[in-house]
Amino acid sequence: MFEQIDGKKARLDGKSPLLKYTVQSLREKLFLEWTYNSNAIVGNSLTINETKVVLEGITVGGKTMREHLEVINHRDAINYVEDIVRKEEPFSEWQIKNSHRLVLKGIVDEYAGVYRNQQVFISGAMHIPPEPFKIQEQLDALMLWYDEEAQQLHPIVHGAMLHAIFVGIHPFIDGKGRTSRFLLNLELMKSGYPPINIRVENRLAYYNALDKEHTTEDYSKFVELVAKEVEASLDLYLSAV
Repeated sequence: MFEQIDGKKARLDGKSPLLKYTVQSLREKLFLEWTYNSNAIVGNSLTINETKVVLEGITVGGKTMREHLEVINHRDAINYVEDIVRKEEPFSEWQIKNSHRLVLKGIVDEYAGVYRNQQVFISGAMHIPPEPFKIQEQLDALMLWYDEEAQQLHPIVHGAMLHAIFVGIHPFIDGKGRTSRFLLNLELMKSGYPPINIRVENRLAYYNALDKEHTTEDYSKFVELVAKEVEASLDLYLSAV
């Protein structure tokens, strides 16, 4: 599955370092699209151009304060993820909580970075998240998997599974989807891949692939979806060089 992707990444690595302003413009494009799509998946009604002007510090009329904060918070969380990659910090539960805290900052502060204490259900999904008292145990198991088994996997499989397992645990009342997409891109970026976008137009396939994984432990559809987006990001970078 990954031979073509690995070949494209090798080609991109062979072109490094890219020109300064090329890298800057690619970063701005991908991060705008990441912010727009990740928020749109959960119902934010800002268009991509409206998202851009909010990132520039301009208020959009007719949109809620929450929608504006979701954009600003997403930008701050991206900066945090970049900082982790730059400093080569090892993955930790603190990073999960801090990413989530940034996502919900000023929106629902009482739940920001705090594991849920209530049972939740996912509309339209077969999977039922674990009861609150099981969350820590399952997160501990996730961290153990990350430190051992995950390190033997291809980075795309590794990142996709981290995202999928985390979402299945559903540790937070709100914001778990955006946090999981930060974790996915964090792992890809650590391995030298550009960040990817789970596009809002692929939302149904995204949700269906996750639900299949959660109910059957078959990760193949979700890994395939992630791999396609990885290839799209690599193609974008290669088109610039």
